[in-house]
Amino acid sequence: MPKVLVVLAHPRLEKSRANRALLQRFPQHKDITLHDLYERYPDFNVDIPEEQRLLEMHDLVVLHHPIFWYSVPPLLKQWIDMVYAFGWAYGPGGVALKGRTCFHVVTTGGNAQAYTVDGFHGHTLNEFMLPLKRTATLCGMQWLPPFAVQGTNRMGNAELERMADAYSRMLTGFADGTITAQQVHGQGLLNEVVINMPMP
Repeated sequence: MPKVLVVLAHPRLEKSRANRALLQRFPQHKDITLHDLYERYPDFNVDIPEEQRLLEMHDLVVLHHPIFWYSVPPLLKQWIDMVYAFGWAYGPGGVALKGRTCFHVVTTGGNAQAYTVDGFHGHTLNEFMLPLKRTATLCGMQWLPPFAVQGTNRMGNAELERMADAYSRMLTGFADGTITAQQVHGQGLLNEVVINMPMP
């Protein structure tokens, strides 16, 4: 079965109601690893060989983070810049990540309507994520659409619980092989597939 690595990057996790709710439902599964970058590297001194070793041990890479100014938090950006190294992840001989699958779990304060062509931000969430998509595909990884928890500023407890349940079932499904990249490839958001999946 696929081994799943969840790379968490939230600089103020203790203040994030939505992300804490998701993590409270994080599955205890032998093939799912949670790796908290801000806990591991509070000084931003990333251990590149160790991070590369961790990536090599997993088949599916999930980058879990809030959207910061239409991108990722600073430590995750540094992690990508340094760990996805020339000659290791891309370029001549850079095939360490080839064949792996990658997607993002993101939270946004703005709701889904805000991330539309006619909405407040003027672009879709997937459009804002194009540089991240190209980074993954340049490294030979298969890109899947994000799992997005949007409108967190006004989200009620019941809806947040529903999203946390979907998050847990999604990670477990990928690790167990009941959700595959082929099933979700080409969807707008992973939410569209996972939330409506029947309970096991």
